[in-house]
Amino acid sequence: MLVRLVRMFLEGAAGVAVTSLIGLYVYQNKLVYPSWAQGARDHVDTPDNYNLPYVERRLMTKDGVEIRAFDIRREDSNTTWLILCPNAGNIGYFLSVVELIYRQFNSSVFIYSYRGYGFSQGSPSESGLKYDADCVMSFLQHDSFYKSQKMVLYGRSLGGANAIYIARNYPQMCDGVILENTFLNIRKVIPHVFPWLRYVAFMCHEVWDSEEEIKFVDPTLPFLFLSGKKDEIVPPEHMETLFNLCPSDNKEIIEFENGYHNDTIVQEGYWDAVSNFLNKYV
Repeated sequence: MLVRLVRMFLEGAAGVAVTSLIGLYVYQNKLVYPSWAQGARDHVDTPDNYNLPYVERRLMTKDGVEIRAFDIRREDSNTTWLILCPNAGNIGYFLSVVELIYRQFNSSVFIYSYRGYGFSQGSPSESGLKYDADCVMSFLQHDSFYKSQKMVLYGRSLGGANAIYIARNYPQMCDGVILENTFLNIRKVIPHVFPWLRYVAFMCHEVWDSEEEIKFVDPTLPFLFLSGKKDEIVPPEHMETLFNLCPSDNKEIIEFENGYHNDTIVQEGYWDAVSNFLNKYV
């Protein structure tokens, strides 16, 4: 009788574990891409709230998904920043920084919503976000204004993985890359954020393997790595490794001792480091 009860318990526990793992596998995109959180799909601030001129672009990807973008041009600029956002919120959350870039750096800015974010259609996935990037780069490549501009990629967290993808695949369009608190790949972040999932991290199908991708970027393309040493989501060692793997002849890493994942951008000296990098290499 006791043996039978133990067997029933173990079988039940195994069934729950298997069901949980299947659920985790199927719904992992909700964790990796929390575009649904905090009502970020219901309202998106627009650049006119910051007195910025803009045109809203509706771009169609090659798999038929419409994505939204803010095209914020300065007619007197010679540099455009392409903003690659992190995985939370929407592009409206980043407009205060867009204003700083536009005014302080006298630059044009192009910022877009990944599929499934803000008012863009579709659902987010690694392959889908790469289609989005391809679509945006095609637009910029053929636009008479942007194709005459220098292009700086600026990616934070997940946006850094996007920036590395673009840098590898469109080197002829890029003049500088700025990465903040990005990761080697998502599977290597999981044990840090969700320790109890470390043994099933291999089941994560959203990989974003920047650790491999960055090895193949153009060595003439300048890179700036901005790392918060107190980052509680992406271990700072990830940024150090990406820096070491990057083959760029013109690369710098700046570390902020008190920077966490989401507040490195407000650390003292952050924008001075960006300015120095751009003046030196772009």
